[in-house]
Amino acid sequence: MRDHTKNLCKLSDIGTVARGKSKHRPRNDPALYGGRYPFIQTGDVKHSNFYITEYSQTYNERGLSQSKLWEPGSLCITIAANIAETGILAMPACFPDSIIGFIPDKGKADVRFIKYYLNTYKLQMQSISMGTTQDNLSLEKLLSIRFKIPPLPIQQKIAAILSTYDDLIENNKRRIALLEKMAEEIYREWFVRMRFPGYCKVKFKKGFPEEWRNLSSIEVFDVLSGGTPKTNIPTYWNGNIPFFTPKDAKNNYYVLNTEKNITRNGLSNCNSRLYRKNTIFITARGTVGKLVLAQRDMAMNQSCYALLPKTTSGIYFYFLSLNNAITYIKGISKSGVFDNIIVDTFKQIPIDLPPKRLMDAFNDRVGPLFDQVSCLLEKNETLSSSRETLLGRLISGKLPTESLDIQHPPSMQNKQDVDHAQLHL
Repeated sequence: MRDHTKNLCKLSDIGTVARGKSKHRPRNDPALYGGRYPFIQTGDVKHSNFYITEYSQTYNERGLSQSKLWEPGSLCITIAANIAETGILAMPACFPDSIIGFIPDKGKADVRFIKYYLNTYKLQMQSISMGTTQDNLSLEKLLSIRFKIPPLPIQQKIAAILSTYDDLIENNKRRIALLEKMAEEIYREWFVRMRFPGYCKVKFKKGFPEEWRNLSSIEVFDVLSGGTPKTNIPTYWNGNIPFFTPKDAKNNYYVLNTEKNITRNGLSNCNSRLYRKNTIFITARGTVGKLVLAQRDMAMNQSCYALLPKTTSGIYFYFLSLNNAITYIKGISKSGVFDNIIVDTFKQIPIDLPPKRLMDAFNDRVGPLFDQVSCLLEKNETLSSSRETLLGRLISGKLPTESLDIQHPPSMQNKQDVDHAQLHL
C-alpha cells in the first residue's frame, strides 16, 4: 500500500488561518442586525451538511463595520459551544471569534479535502479543547496540531470521490425543501385562501365556512409532556430508543435520529411515554416553537410537548395548521427574559377545523409529499453513513485512490428531479 502522506504540517502551512470578528459589545445589540450580510454562528456550522447555505441572523452595515466579510469557499471551524464542527461558506458571510476561518493556498490544499480531513480529527480537537471552566479550542491549540497532508492531486481526487455523496445529499435537501414548500402552499390555498375543493358550493358567514368550527388547540390536541431518565445511571442510556430534545429539531418536517438514545429500562424510569410515529413534537423552552413529526417511535424530554390529535384522522392537516401558526405561537410565548410555552398557551392558539371529509381529502393530497420527504431524509442518513465509512478508509490510506473511479453513488438522482418539482410550485 502506497503512503501518499508527506511531512507533518500545520494548517497555517497550507493556507491562511484567522479568527472571525465581532468586536462590538454587547454582541446581541439589535443595532447590528437585520441587514443583508449573513452572520454565521456555531449552530449554523453544526447544522450544515457540507456547504453553509442557511443562517438565522444577518448583519447590517453597522454590524459589518465591526466584523469581517469572508469570501465563499472559506472553511469555518468552530472553537466554542459546538466545538470542531466544520462547513464551507457558500456565500460571502461574517462570523464571530468563536469560529476560525481557513482559506487554502490553492497550490497546496483543496478546501473540500481539508474539511473532510478535519472531520476525522474531530475527537482529537475536542479533547485538546477541554478546560477547567469552559471548553474552548482556540487558534493556538488548533495550530498546535500537526497533520499528514497528501500531495494536492491526491487531495483533489479524494475530495472528488467524497463530494459525490455530499452533492447528492445537497440535491436531496433541495428536493425536500421543494416538497415541503408544495405542502405548505396547498395548505394555504385550501385553508387560508379558502379555495378548497367544492368551496363554491359552501355557505360562508363573514368569510368563514358555516360548517367549520373555530376551536382552541387545547380542544383539538391532548398536550403531553416528557421527562429525562437519571443521567448517572448507565443502564438507562445508549439504547435503541431515540430520545428527542430541542437540539434534535432541525428545519425539516421529520426528525429521524436524535443525539441521545435511551434503553427500555430508561423509558420505564422517566416521565415520557413512547410516542408513536407521526407524533407532533413542539419545543417549549430554549428554542421555542420548532415543530417536527417523529419519523419513528421516540421518547421525549421535559423541554417539549407531544401533541396528539383527539381524532384519528388529519395528522398532516394538524401539523401544517400549527406550522402556519408558529409566528403567532412565538409571539404569545414571551415570559420575562426567557421564551417558553406552557400548557395554557395552547388555549390561545386557534385552529379552524374543517369537516372530517375535507381533512381526509387534504391528507390524501399531501400525504405522498410527506412520504417523499421522509424517504429522502432516510436516503441522506444512509449516504452520510456510507460517506463516513469511505472517508476513514481514504484518509487513512487503507483504500488506495488509484484503484477508484470517481462516480456517483448508485442511488444518485438526476438534477432534473429538482427542476421537475420546481415546475409544480
